[in-house]
Amino acid sequence: MNGARAGNERRKWPRLPLAIPVFVRSHDGKGKDFLEFATALNVSAGGMLVAIRRILPAIAQIRLEIPSAPVAALALLPRASRNLRAKALRSTPAEGYYLLGLKFARPLLLSGNPNARRRKIASAV
Repeated sequence: MNGARAGNERRKWPRLPLAIPVFVRSHDGKGKDFLEFATALNVSAGGMLVAIRRILPAIAQIRLEIPSAPVAALALLPRASRNLRAKALRSTPAEGYYLLGLKFARPLLLSGNPNARRRKIASAV
């Protein structure tokens, strides 16, 4: 049974079951801009599942912002994505919320070279 299910899996990256607060910006069905505080329920390099209070069309363009606390030594930390672009793939009603399946415009991981986007921290001289 597990072998048949694994053959049907279409995801490229594993999902992590993380509850992450996220701001969702997009346009409603009438074209009006909105900003909503939501929760990401799982995340992968290719997308995320978000619980949101409003319904969105399946092809909606989304901008996500992950809030973070200010960090004093930001220059010493690796670069992290806080603002992401995504497209809605599906929306499923679930007890007062809609579960919105999103695909990122660009995957969070670069295939082949994990160090390609790292910033230089300090000079050796």
